[in-house]
Amino acid sequence: MSGDFRLLLAARLLRAFGFGFAAILVPLQLERRGLSAVSIGIALAVGVLGAGAGSILWARVSSSAGRRRSLASIGVLMALTGLDLALSRAGPVLIAAGITGMLGAAAIDLAPYAAIEQAVLAESVEARQRNRAFSRYAMTGGLATAAGGVCASLASSGERSDLFFLLYALIGLATAALASLMSAGVEGGGEPAPATAQPRPALYLLAGLFAIDALGGGFVVNSVIAYWLHVRFAAGLQVLGPAFGVIALAQVASYELAGRLADRLGLVTTMVATHLPSNLLLVLVPLAPNLAVALAVLILRFSLSQMDVPTRQAYVVSIVPSRDRASAAALMTAARGTTAAIGPAIAGAAIQAAAFGLPFFLGGGIKILYDALLYLGFRRRRAEHETSLGSP
Repeated sequence: MSGDFRLLLAARLLRAFGFGFAAILVPLQLERRGLSAVSIGIALAVGVLGAGAGSILWARVSSSAGRRRSLASIGVLMALTGLDLALSRAGPVLIAAGITGMLGAAAIDLAPYAAIEQAVLAESVEARQRNRAFSRYAMTGGLATAAGGVCASLASSGERSDLFFLLYALIGLATAALASLMSAGVEGGGEPAPATAQPRPALYLLAGLFAIDALGGGFVVNSVIAYWLHVRFAAGLQVLGPAFGVIALAQVASYELAGRLADRLGLVTTMVATHLPSNLLLVLVPLAPNLAVALAVLILRFSLSQMDVPTRQAYVVSIVPSRDRASAAALMTAARGTTAAIGPAIAGAAIQAAAFGLPFFLGGGIKILYDALLYLGFRRRRAEHETSLGSP
C-alpha cells in the first residue's frame, strides 16, 4: 500500500477514536448542561444534518481548493467543535456545534470528510485491491471507534468529559496535519469514465435509496441508542463505554469478511445479504426484557449491519470517473445526512414520551424497504472492477 494510504488510515484511526467516545459522551454532556431529551434530539439532528450538508459543500470546495486542503480544513472544524463542547455552557451554542458536521453523534462515515477520503482512497490503491482496501479502511475505523467507546467509560464526571472534548479538538488538529503530508497524487486526474459508469439518473436513484436507508438509520444512530439505553435501563458510562466498544469490535470483525464476500458475490449482493438480517434484528431490540438481552441483540445486529459500509463506498467510487469520485460520494453522503437528521429529533421526543420501541420499529422497517429496493434496482449494475465476475 502507498504512503498516502497509510496517512489516510492514520487520520481515519485518530478521527474514529474521537467519534467513538463522542457518540457516547455528546448526549450525556448535553444532559449535564441542562438540555431536555427533546433538545438533545434536536442537537443530534443538527449534527447529522450538518454532516450531510457539509459533505456536498466540502466536495465542491475540494474540486477547486484540493482534497488535501479541504481535509485539513475539516480537521480544524473538528477542533472547533471539541472546544465548543468542552467550554460552552449555553444551550443554543452547544446545539450550534452540530453545524460544523463534526459533532461525532452519528457514524464516522457520515461526516464532511467522508466523501473526500473515499475519493483519496480510490486514488491510493490499484483497482483490483479496492474492495479489500475499503474493508481495511472500515476496519481501522471500527477498531479505533471501539477504543474510543471503551475510553468513554473513564469520563465519570463533567470535568473529565470536558477533558475528552479538549482531546477531541487536538485530534482534529492532528488529522489536519496528516492531510497536509499527502502527495499531489491524491487530488485525482481527468481519466475517462469506466465502461460501467452509470448515467446521472442511476446515480440519483442510488442516492435516493441511500436516503431511505439513512432515514431509517437516523432513528438509531449510536448517540440515540446510547441515550435510549441510559433512559430505558439506567445504563451509565461504565456500561455504555465497554458495550459500544464490543459493538465496534463486532463491526470490525465483519469488515474484512465484507471485502472477501464482495470479491466472490459482488458488491450489491453482499450489501443486501448482510444488511437485511441485521434490520430484522433491529426491530427486536425494544422487545428485550432487560439490559443484558438488549445489548446481546444489538451486538449481534451490529456484527452484520455495517458490512454494507465498505462495499457501498467501493461501489460508488467505482461507477464514476476519477474526477467525479468526491462529488459522487458527497452526493450519497448528503442524501444520507439530510434524511438521517429527521430520526434523532423524533427519537428524542419518543424517549421523553416513554415510547421506547418507536425508534427501532420505524428504523428497522424503513431499512428493510431499502434493502428490497436496492436489490431490485441495482443487482445487475456492476462496478468498474467487477466486470470479471459472473452475474448474481
